[in-house]
Amino acid sequence: MSTDEIRSVYAEKADWIHRMDWFDHRFTGRYRRQLFAAANGRVLDVACGTGPNFRYLPETVDLTGVDISPEMLAKARQRLEGLDLDGTLSEMDAQALEFPDDSFETVVSSLSTCTFPDPIEALEEMSRVCRPDGQILLLEHGRSDVEPIARLQDWRAESHYEKMGCRLNQEPTALVAEAGLSTHRTSSRLLGIITMIQARPASHDPE
Repeated sequence: MSTDEIRSVYAEKADWIHRMDWFDHRFTGRYRRQLFAAANGRVLDVACGTGPNFRYLPETVDLTGVDISPEMLAKARQRLEGLDLDGTLSEMDAQALEFPDDSFETVVSSLSTCTFPDPIEALEEMSRVCRPDGQILLLEHGRSDVEPIARLQDWRAESHYEKMGCRLNQEPTALVAEAGLSTHRTSSRLLGIITMIQARPASHDPE
């Protein structure tokens, strides 16, 4: 899908995604809490959607959230107003972040690489705006480690992408490696469907 097509999908789905927050909280909340508790300093939440990551960030961070969908951002603003967290939200394409190099100590994103038209470009942008000594924290979903489930994902992948703009059977760690990020730690859950990734920006790697 193109960027405009993805924007259109989420214009239609924003209300539904917001109403399903309780399910997302039960399904991924423990993983968001475990991963994003390590965020510090200036934090960029890429493709922040309706703001499901916000509640799991330390209250001391200076948050900037970006998303391509104004409808999703409207829900995120409602969520942010109910939290004791300083933050600003902007409409922005993850593949062309409008920030200078090395702007953030922490970059976070969740369940997002599956939706980007070019996930490698988006990951490279996350790396560019992260300080060399900073961290990139990703919570992603992808192809299961259990082959029968993986085959089901493969079978449903095309139709699911056409409907939701989401790749069911992506390989998150392979994407991160291809984008040149330095992986510090990875952990998989839920039969390999959920992957938590702690990485450093490409510029952090020694020459």
